[in-house]
Amino acid sequence: MTIYHNPRCTKSRQTLALIEENGGDFIIKEYLKEPPTKAELKNVIALLGISPEELIRKGEAEFKNNFKGKSLSDDQWIEAMIAYPKLIERPIVIEGDKAVIGRPPENVLELL
Repeated sequence: MTIYHNPRCTKSRQTLALIEENGGDFIIKEYLKEPPTKAELKNVIALLGISPEELIRKGEAEFKNNFKGKSLSDDQWIEAMIAYPKLIERPIVIEGDKAVIGRPPENVLELL
Protein backbone atom coordinates (compact mmCIF):
# COMPACT_ATOMS: atom_id res chain seq x y z
CA MET A 1 0.00 0.00 0.00
CA THR A 2 1.27 3.47 -0.87
CA ILE A 3 0.02 6.73 0.61
CA TYR A 4 0.71 10.08 -1.00
CA HIS A 5 0.93 11.98 2.26
CA ASN A 6 1.25 15.51 3.56
CA PRO A 7 2.05 15.36 7.29
CA ARG A 8 0.69 18.89 7.78
CA CYS A 9 -2.77 17.87 6.53
CA THR A 10 -5.30 16.65 9.10
CA LYS A 11 -7.13 14.36 6.64
CA SER A 12 -3.83 12.87 5.51
CA ARG A 13 -2.79 12.17 9.12
CA GLN A 14 -6.21 10.66 9.90
CA THR A 15 -6.01 8.41 6.84
CA LEU A 16 -2.52 7.24 7.79
CA ALA A 17 -3.73 6.51 11.33
CA LEU A 18 -6.57 4.34 9.96
CA ILE A 19 -4.08 2.35 7.88
CA GLU A 20 -1.85 1.88 10.94
CA GLU A 21 -4.79 0.88 13.17
CA ASN A 22 -5.85 -1.76 10.67
CA GLY A 23 -2.38 -3.25 10.36
CA GLY A 24 -1.81 -2.33 6.75
CA ASP A 25 1.73 -2.37 5.39
CA PHE A 26 2.47 0.89 3.66
CA ILE A 27 5.01 3.13 2.01
CA ILE A 28 4.73 6.86 2.62
CA LYS A 29 5.41 9.22 -0.26
CA GLU A 30 5.68 12.80 0.92
CA TYR A 31 4.72 14.25 -2.44
CA LEU A 32 5.53 17.84 -1.46
CA LYS A 33 9.17 16.86 -0.85
CA GLU A 34 9.39 14.50 -3.83
CA PRO A 35 6.69 15.31 -6.39
CA PRO A 36 5.43 12.38 -8.45
CA THR A 37 6.63 11.98 -12.01
CA LYS A 38 4.32 12.45 -14.96
CA ALA A 39 4.06 8.66 -15.35
CA GLU A 40 3.23 8.22 -11.65
CA LEU A 41 0.52 10.89 -11.80
CA LYS A 42 -1.00 9.38 -14.93
CA ASN A 43 -1.08 5.99 -13.20
CA VAL A 44 -2.66 7.40 -10.03
CA ILE A 45 -5.31 9.25 -12.05
CA ALA A 46 -6.10 6.09 -14.03
CA LEU A 47 -6.40 4.03 -10.83
CA LEU A 48 -8.73 6.65 -9.33
CA GLY A 49 -10.82 6.68 -12.50
CA ILE A 50 -11.00 10.48 -12.63
CA SER A 51 -9.75 13.25 -14.88
CA PRO A 52 -6.56 15.13 -13.94
CA GLU A 53 -8.59 18.28 -13.25
CA GLU A 54 -10.64 16.38 -10.64
CA LEU A 55 -7.42 15.80 -8.66
CA ILE A 56 -6.77 19.55 -8.38
CA ARG A 57 -7.21 21.37 -5.06
CA LYS A 58 -8.98 24.49 -6.29
CA GLY A 59 -8.81 26.28 -2.93
CA GLU A 60 -5.01 26.49 -3.00
CA ALA A 61 -3.33 29.85 -3.64
CA GLU A 62 -1.31 28.26 -6.46
CA PHE A 63 -4.56 27.42 -8.25
CA LYS A 64 -6.15 30.82 -7.71
CA ASN A 65 -3.00 32.69 -8.76
CA ASN A 66 -2.09 30.58 -11.79
CA PHE A 67 -5.01 28.53 -13.10
CA LYS A 68 -8.40 29.88 -11.98
CA GLY A 69 -10.67 30.41 -14.96
CA LYS A 70 -8.31 28.64 -17.36
CA SER A 71 -9.16 25.62 -19.45
CA LEU A 72 -6.23 23.20 -19.57
CA SER A 73 -5.73 19.87 -21.31
CA ASP A 74 -5.22 16.73 -19.23
CA ASP A 75 -1.46 16.89 -19.89
CA GLN A 76 -1.35 20.55 -18.86
CA TRP A 77 -3.12 19.75 -15.56
CA ILE A 78 -0.61 16.98 -14.92
CA GLU A 79 2.27 19.37 -15.65
CA ALA A 80 0.67 21.89 -13.28
CA MET A 81 0.57 19.29 -10.48
CA ILE A 82 4.22 18.46 -11.07
CA ALA A 83 5.18 22.15 -10.97
CA TYR A 84 2.88 22.89 -8.00
CA PRO A 85 2.47 19.68 -5.98
CA LYS A 86 0.27 21.49 -3.42
CA LEU A 87 -2.43 21.33 -6.11
CA ILE A 88 -2.67 17.53 -5.74
CA GLU A 89 -5.66 16.40 -3.67
CA ARG A 90 -4.57 14.46 -0.64
CA PRO A 91 -4.14 11.89 0.66
CA ILE A 92 -4.16 9.31 -2.10
CA VAL A 93 -3.88 5.65 -1.09
CA ILE A 94 -3.02 2.92 -3.59
CA GLU A 95 -3.28 -0.82 -3.08
CA GLY A 96 -2.55 -2.96 -6.11
CA ASP A 97 -4.77 -1.80 -8.95
CA LYS A 98 -7.10 0.26 -6.75
CA ALA A 99 -6.79 3.77 -5.36
CA VAL A 100 -8.88 6.12 -3.23
CA ILE A 101 -8.67 9.70 -2.05
CA GLY A 102 -8.80 9.83 1.75
CA ARG A 103 -11.56 12.43 1.91
CA PRO A 104 -13.14 11.30 4.11
CA PRO A 105 -10.35 9.22 5.66
CA GLU A 106 -12.72 6.23 5.93
CA ASN A 107 -12.45 5.82 2.14
CA VAL A 108 -9.19 3.96 2.79
CA LEU A 109 -11.12 1.15 4.49
CA GLU A 110 -12.18 -0.01 0.99
CA LEU A 111 -8.55 -1.02 0.41
CA LEU A 112 -7.88 -2.77 3.75
